[in-house]
Formats: sequence, C-alpha cells, structure tokens
Amino acid sequence: MPLNKWLGTRYRLHPLFVVMMLLSLITGYFLELLTLFGIVFIHELGHVFTAKSFGWNVTEVRLLPFGGVAVVEESGNVPAREELIVALAGPLQNVWMALFALFIMAMGGSDPEWWVYFMKANLLVGAFNLLPILPLDGGKIMQASLSYLLPYHRTLFITTVISLIMSVGLVVIAMLPWSGGGIQLNLLVIGLFLLYSNWYGYRHLPFQYIRFLMSRHDRFAAHWMRGAIAQPIIVSGSHRVPEIIRLFMREQYHLIYIMSERGVIRHVVPEQRLIDLYFSEKKRNYAISDLFV
Repeated sequence: MPLNKWLGTRYRLHPLFVVMMLLSLITGYFLELLTLFGIVFIHELGHVFTAKSFGWNVTEVRLLPFGGVAVVEESGNVPAREELIVALAGPLQNVWMALFALFIMAMGGSDPEWWVYFMKANLLVGAFNLLPILPLDGGKIMQASLSYLLPYHRTLFITTVISLIMSVGLVVIAMLPWSGGGIQLNLLVIGLFLLYSNWYGYRHLPFQYIRFLMSRHDRFAAHWMRGAIAQPIIVSGSHRVPEIIRLFMREQYHLIYIMSERGVIRHVVPEQRLIDLYFSEKKRNYAISDLFV
C-alpha cells in the first residue's frame, strides 16, 4: 500500500503491516497498532535522514510491524562507517522516545497506561531491530563490522548464513508453548518473513557481489587523486581471477602481487585490471600467470 512521497523517498506499508491492521480492527487493538505505526515511522525517519546526510539516495521505505526496510542505491558501496551510523540511527530514535515516555510518567502525565505501552513498544522495537539478522539493523551492523575483518565476499556469505539460522530460531521459538499459551502468531509471521528474505538473499549473493565490484572504481577514484595506501594481495601464478576477486576487502584498495615459487615478485596488478577481466567471459577463469606473466 503506497503512502505519500516525501523528500524524494516513497513510503509503503508492507502487506504484513496491512494484515496486522485488519487483525487489530477485529480484535480491538487499533489504537495500539496506530501507536506502533508511529514508533516504526519515526524509527525509519532516523535511518532516512541520517542516510541522506551522507548523500545516499533512499528511494523507498517499506514499513513493517517491527521496523522497516529502506531501499537505497548505495547498499554495500559506501564506507562501512556510514552504514554503521545509519543502522544505529533507527534504534536511537526508540531510545529517546522511551526516555521521553519515562519522563512524562515521572511528571505524572495523563493516561499512564498508554505511556507504559509506548515505552515498552519502543524498547521492544529497538531491541528486536538489534538482533543480528538481515535486513534488521543488527544484521547490518554485523555485516558492516565484519567487513573490516574479512573479505567482503566471505562477509556476505557468513552474515547471510547467520541470518538464516537466527530466522529459523525465531520460527522455532514462536512455535513453542509459553506459559501454557499457543503459537506466538506475530513472532511466527515475522520469523517466516525474515527466513524468506534471507533465503532470497542467499540465492542472490553472486548478484550482490557483482554490484559491489561494479562500484569499486568510482568508490576509490577520489582516494587516487590525493594518494592512498593500497592493501597488497599476494598470490601464486596458478590462482584464477575469481579466486583473487573474492579476497577483496570492502574498505581497502588492492594491488595484487604475483609471486614465483622462490618468492620473487613477477608482476604487480591493480585490482581494476582483475575486475575488468572478471567481467570478461573469455578470460574470467584463466590463471593469473597466463594473463600477466
């Protein structure tokens, strides 16, 4: 369900939120859902305004009962530091709103029951979004942090697998009886949504990595103009182009050193030459020694 477009970003209600709206009308919890909608909307505005402050193009926000998914053109192609800050900006909105509710209650504000719900809902939304599951904020924080330590291809794989396992865990937890009750339907639906999202993401990992590679030249062009330290990758001549490409770090520009068996440098190749070869169907699977030595 499309909402208004504001400051170049379109806002949509995810079908999951629409279903919950209908259920809330039937069960008499519509006021609570409206409160949750407001909390989720402000949570997402935190992401949107922070992303725009970095110059990101946020094309769309899909609002879900537990948060939202911001569609950006720069995913995986921006500094990890920016992605960490943007991911944290959402839960920080929940923190200040929960503190505000606590302040109102301490001042003896009217309708304390609603303010208690408002505070608890903020804490729940903020905490849930910090779970290490993509596309939740915690999953993005996990992915951006790991990209400082591991090659980006491996980072994508590990974070997606962790997200799949955690999604299965949510589904299992939702189906366990708690305090004599039945299935936790809301948690089950959310868990199934996250499971599907991450299975879809797992199947499209190659496309995510190709998009990352395609952005490398523009990403580091400014660094070349003012000078930058390159990170070496040392390989033997038998390594093939895709094997070397998978060693690229998100936050580093690489020079590939081709070494002989005696440890002599035989050739030095900038990463862009390998990326060009990777997108060449004829030379993609060649050993690097056949191409440069």
